Amino acid sequence: MMIGAIDIGGTKIAVGVVDEAGRVAARRESPTMAQRGFEDALERMKQMLRECAKPADVAIEGIGIGCTGPVDPFTGVILNADLLPGWEGADLAGALASEFGVRVAMENDADAVALGEAAWGAGRGKRNFIYVTISTGIGVGVIADGRLYRGVDGFHPEIGHHVIEASGPKCVCGAAGCWEALASGPAMVEWMKQNGAGADAGGQELTAERIFALAEAGDPLALRAVEREGYYVGVGLANLITIFCPEAIALGGGVTKSARMFLPRARQVIRENCRYVPHEKTAVVEAMLGADAALAGAARVWHHRFGPERA
Repeated sequence: MMIGAIDIGGTKIAVGVVDEAGRVAARRESPTMAQRGFEDALERMKQMLRECAKPADVAIEGIGIGCTGPVDPFTGVILNADLLPGWEGADLAGALASEFGVRVAMENDADAVALGEAAWGAGRGKRNFIYVTISTGIGVGVIADGRLYRGVDGFHPEIGHHVIEASGPKCVCGAAGCWEALASGPAMVEWMKQNGAGADAGGQELTAERIFALAEAGDPLALRAVEREGYYVGVGLANLITIFCPEAIALGGGVTKSARMFLPRARQVIRENCRYVPHEKTAVVEAMLGADAALAGAARVWHHRFGPERA
């Protein structure tokens, strides 16, 4: 069984075909170019999906989608997505189902990767598992008793926007001191700039990746930024462990490529803050699916909705 997979982010759209073991057989990518409108992006998705299926010589039996921003997982309609201006109300699942004659399932992108990691990655064999992506923002997908956790009306809980320091910086969500505003990649950059770092970081664009490189070279301010990152990542993870008591939490996203530099501090914070739950039984690990995570997760969305193990 081969499933078409689509991952939609604010920067790029990835499309592929994925087998039952989570292996990506073919893939294509395109810049999102959201400003060109939904119909333009839809045509590119259709074309890339056809291009992926043709060399693999397969018939696609379904399509799974992971999409940034709020989505309606049951209708397949895109809701208020800040990164996809003008796409609100677009019936992506319906359009693809009509074009390809297969069933289509869509979830928030963090939930999609959580499903993929639970089936084929760091959460395999675990009934209670959490995936956290730390990158431009912070996204969280929760697997509870083997099923994707949903809120009211099936909504994806925005755990990246829970407040961990009320006196902290303002976030685009309207709150102050939420997890994303303190521990995302842009949050690291903003803190560095506010504390005296030049915008070009010695001739290079100041990014989270650059901050970690500066810290490795012994830059005092960058070392403070990395220590701060470990602290706030740890506070957020400690809250998840206290609330959910999961078997494992897997970390993915661009910032976690340097997890070895801040994860020891985060684990220390967990030990200091999780006194009333068996925190030592929650494994905090790096995600396993790597570059295939988004497409494997999108395919797993279809299996979770329509596969034989569905509830």
